[in-house]
Amino acid sequence: MKEKIIELYRQYNSFGNQMNMDFEIIKPGKVLYKMTIGKEHLATPIAAHGGAIAGLMDATLGVAGLSKTAEHGKIVSTVEFKINYLAPVSLGDELEAIGTVISAGKRILFIEGEIFKWREGQKILLAKASGTFNAYPAEKAKFQFD
Repeated sequence: MKEKIIELYRQYNSFGNQMNMDFEIIKPGKVLYKMTIGKEHLATPIAAHGGAIAGLMDATLGVAGLSKTAEHGKIVSTVEFKINYLAPVSLGDELEAIGTVISAGKRILFIEGEIFKWREGQKILLAKASGTFNAYPAEKAKFQFD
């Protein structure tokens, strides 16, 4: 069931595909998401829009939660999240985001995330966030299990 839910999420996630984001599950409750900043992410000729970064973060937190709840036939939705932008993001930057489930109850998960890039061998922290997510049966989101 877990693998099927993750597969269906990849299939239905039009937003993530349109934003050119991709993820790998490191272990249940921890994911790595990647996105390269293209022209479609810009707010100025050189700087990424904060909404693109927030979208990456929300996806990262959400899939971290999903990787934990899918084994129980559940998916997650964002209840709230807070993001702090710590450094600018520019055209061509290759972003990596790590999301980690800190606490997971039957319905409520608390998840933290970081987005960073590498420059000249140094890891530069770009944003930090935390969020609360609701877990619910995948069938409620119209996931079709054939």
